[in-house]
Amino acid sequence: MIIELGHFAVITALVLAVLGIVSPIVGLKRRDAVWVGVGRQAVTLNFVLISVGMLAMIYSYLTHDYSVKYVYATSNTKLPIFYKIAGLWGGHEGSLLLWAWILALFCMMAVHIHWKTQPAVMPYLISMQSTVLTGFLLLILFLSNPFERIFPIPADGRDLNPLLQDPAMVLHPPFLYLGYVGLSVPFSFAMAALFSGRLGEEWIKATQRWTLAAWLFLTIGILMGGYWAYYELGWGGYWGWDPVENAAFMPWLVATAFLHSVMVQEARKMFKVWNLFLIILAFSLSLIGTFLVRSGILSSVHSFAADPGRGVFILAFLSFMLLLSFGTLMLRSGKLKSQIEMDSVISREAIFLFNNLFFLVALITVFVGTLYPLLTEALQFKKVSVGPPYYNTVFMPVALGLVFLMGIGPYIPWRKASAQNLKELFLMPGLIALGGLVFFALAGIRNSYALAGLTVVCFVAAAIFRDFAKISSFWAKREQVSMLQGFLTAYKKNPRRLSGILTHIGVLVMIIGIIFSTIYQTEKVLIMKPGEETGLGAYRIKLIRLYGAEGINWEGQEALFNVYKGETLITQLRPQKRFYTVSQTPTTETAIHQIYMGHVFLTIPEVSPDGTWARVRALHNPLVLWVWYGGGIMGIGVILNMLRKSRIKVSAARPEAAGAEVAVSLSRPAREEVLHRSNRWQTLLNAVWPGRKEV
Repeated sequence: MIIELGHFAVITALVLAVLGIVSPIVGLKRRDAVWVGVGRQAVTLNFVLISVGMLAMIYSYLTHDYSVKYVYATSNTKLPIFYKIAGLWGGHEGSLLLWAWILALFCMMAVHIHWKTQPAVMPYLISMQSTVLTGFLLLILFLSNPFERIFPIPADGRDLNPLLQDPAMVLHPPFLYLGYVGLSVPFSFAMAALFSGRLGEEWIKATQRWTLAAWLFLTIGILMGGYWAYYELGWGGYWGWDPVENAAFMPWLVATAFLHSVMVQEARKMFKVWNLFLIILAFSLSLIGTFLVRSGILSSVHSFAADPGRGVFILAFLSFMLLLSFGTLMLRSGKLKSQIEMDSVISREAIFLFNNLFFLVALITVFVGTLYPLLTEALQFKKVSVGPPYYNTVFMPVALGLVFLMGIGPYIPWRKASAQNLKELFLMPGLIALGGLVFFALAGIRNSYALAGLTVVCFVAAAIFRDFAKISSFWAKREQVSMLQGFLTAYKKNPRRLSGILTHIGVLVMIIGIIFSTIYQTEKVLIMKPGEETGLGAYRIKLIRLYGAEGINWEGQEALFNVYKGETLITQLRPQKRFYTVSQTPTTETAIHQIYMGHVFLTIPEVSPDGTWARVRALHNPLVLWVWYGGGIMGIGVILNMLRKSRIKVSAARPEAAGAEVAVSLSRPAREEVLHRSNRWQTLLNAVWPGRKEV
């Protein structure tokens, strides 16, 4: 009965989502704020109803209700409770329900937060968000129904995919969805600006924190997914260029370009069309990622197998959204011409433009590498793989260009930089970078990408340090305080800039981790018997014994290794080869030991049935933890940026009732009539919903 209640709640949510599309449009046509208020209430009720559907599914997991087909497919009585709940997004149907729930939550939050500050665009925002939600609810209810029952009722479930029974993988999908869906809010604001004709900077200021939050969630999700693949799948590297990884990476690239580009529009009133294009593209790539992952056309360890019907629907919905958004942008582009032209290619706005172009080239590189095998297989009926060699050859030079521009863009003047400006700003960083190149070459680094990368890191780090020192010194002298207090004062005066610089420092830390864990990685794959040992760079690995092991829902074999440096025993590692008995799935469990911010990494991909030998994969990854440390620093920078005080002010001269605000922005009729309509609507709602807060 509980699952039917949840099913009915989601069906009702679909009806209200359609109402959320139609009622604001009717309100615009009739110039009636009451209809817009109906859309607002529909948005709120949608979140409540989809939450009921989510709770019904979670209840079914906790009570082992295997008459629900989806619960049967992704759960088991032996699962720990944490993984039982995570089973909700462990498959196709439940992950779409989670997506819809997050979308309803963000829609409700956006409408309630911006109801009074952005009244003119509210009807368009509600209608656009409801359109996206309607598409996902149609997919859930008609093609991917998680509430479907099966008979006879199985005695136990088939178990959650063993690869997903890991804390990082439990949290990785929700963070990615928060990022994907978070982009829908700035996307809807952009579409509202296009539809309403309010094409200034107001929509950008309203969506700054939404975009930052979406970018942060995407970054966390991508890093967690990479770390999961590193130790759970035994890839041994921070990134595998897996197609599903790429599907998340592409909107991240465009969102990053957008965050840089909007600074130009705020400061110089330029790039209006470009910024609209970028945010539309970013959300469109989120939908494209959904299509790639759930249509069944990608071959990946963490894609969802799906029937063609789902893929056709997602493709049709994606095509509709692309046509609507980019078509509207093309029709409105004539009204978006900037009245300010670029004064010089040696200016901050020009550097930001080059930065954006590099991001788009990076996007095209990843997009082609992801889709080329699919096109080749479709046209020539043969499988082709595109792996790290392609990306290292094509993507890495673009990445180096982006990092180099990162050391120039925040510091070069707006409009035009003189030769004297460039000398003062970049002579010292340039000399330090040259010195770094000589030092690393003498240290024995011969890889061209590594040398170039470390040289660029030296340049950018010197530029950042120079800027920190200059700003801190200025405020220290002005306020007669220490350099540290001067820096804190500088942060209070301009938190956005210094938060961005902290994010850039995180990028540099990540790049150092990538370079050293790649060029200095040591790897050995060999057959070992108990008592044998092998060298691994400065370390020795000795296999002591092989023996059986078992857990709650698995059994397998475990190896005991001693790790030595010289004659000193550093640690003991126990990698495993598991077999999950319910799902009949084998997995390889990694054993990792941290050494100087790097890892000694062991797996046993194969063990003989009699336990006399094992195939061993051993790696030493120096400074690999810097990859994730850098990601953490980037996240702190973005959080500090989000927590800064807002400069958006609400005019006190606006009408008191939000419904009246919307009506004034729509038709500007006599104030008395508008307030009468708004108050009538409030009276009706208070009668059916006592104690509610007034809209």
